[in-house]
Amino acid sequence: MSHDRHEAGFKRRTRVAEARATLLDSAEPHGRTETVPLADADGRVLAEPIDAPAPVPGYDRAAMDGYAVRAEDTFGASDRSPAVLRERDHEDGSIAPGEAARVHTGSALPEGADAVVMIEHVETVGDEVETFDAVASGENVGAAGEDVADGQRLYEAGETLRPSDLGLCKSVGLEEVAVRDRPTVAVIPTGEELVQSDPDPGEVIETNGLTVSRLVERWGGEPRYREVVTDDEDALAAAIEADLDADVVVTTGGSSVGERDLLPEVVDGLGEVLVHGVALKPGHPVCLGRVDGTPVVSLPGYPVACIVNAVQFLRPVQKRVAGTIADPFPTRRARLDRKVASEPGTRTFARVKLSHEGSDAEDGENGGDDPHHDPDDAPYVATPTRASGSGVLSSVALADGWVVVPEPREGLDAGDVVDVELWEVTE
Repeated sequence: MSHDRHEAGFKRRTRVAEARATLLDSAEPHGRTETVPLADADGRVLAEPIDAPAPVPGYDRAAMDGYAVRAEDTFGASDRSPAVLRERDHEDGSIAPGEAARVHTGSALPEGADAVVMIEHVETVGDEVETFDAVASGENVGAAGEDVADGQRLYEAGETLRPSDLGLCKSVGLEEVAVRDRPTVAVIPTGEELVQSDPDPGEVIETNGLTVSRLVERWGGEPRYREVVTDDEDALAAAIEADLDADVVVTTGGSSVGERDLLPEVVDGLGEVLVHGVALKPGHPVCLGRVDGTPVVSLPGYPVACIVNAVQFLRPVQKRVAGTIADPFPTRRARLDRKVASEPGTRTFARVKLSHEGSDAEDGENGGDDPHHDPDDAPYVATPTRASGSGVLSSVALADGWVVVPEPREGLDAGDVVDVELWEVTE
């Protein structure tokens, strides 16, 4: 890559899907694993499948308060003609024919019993139990393995554990699980004008590195938030080389075609530039590369462009090296209250704020789970926070999500029903 690009600009902009695929093809899962206590495994990616080492429940248990019985001893019982059984304290864990034992919900069923008569259907008289209800074998009983069978496959490798998954794992007796290491992502903010606080005229407070490092953490990675590196080729090269032991290196700023946009040349000198310039707005001057097998994502310096490109490229490659995939974000169905302009051939991300339309539709993804839901029905109104301006951080920080205008479209009209991506949800 030569400095001719400073004069030529971007002659060709790669489409988003193609650029992402090129980046992902250059990355491989890191393959590192560790074993962690179950309580620390929320949000972690499984390194291997989990099969239940024991059934749940591990024994036949009463599903109701009442009396454990042999079902055949209750046949013919009714309100007028109860079956009379001997009450037995089943401390020895068994009952004989013609006997009944008091049980509570969750109690182990005594040996010999195969059903439970609910407490409201019995009366006790001395040491006798009158049952007014005939029960079938298995009635009001939770069978061993009813919840989880012995050896049942619970999870596949690559699945991300949720709190409910931890509860299920604990119920089958697991205390720890094997998970994939969190990918390490070096976040290097660049720009001679950047300061951390108290900017003088001509200086700018560094925000991109902080934002990106927290996104990395939210997406399941371990960020290394580095100090600002000035616009100097040797300094930039040294900063990247120092972090090539990370799974991904991401830089912010210096990725375009200006005289101080040095990162494409630096990446090309150290390794290979895969893509420079993407048909995306805001943020087309992203640079995607690889150095010594490590993916390098050079994000634009304008804050909104930085965030959009981080979501479109950094998130999927981080998930890739972690050994999983970037699932689609949840969406909300909404009606635009004003027009959104876009350039044909460019994928546009329009930031919007959501408000309720006043509809009775369920507050769920895509307008609720009603199978008769009208796709043109939208329980929300989407108001663009700003039609353009990739440097206006408040336009995305104060938004609820964004509307993606695909490449073939020349904008969206007021009144159009759209899907709003909630890209900042916790994963």
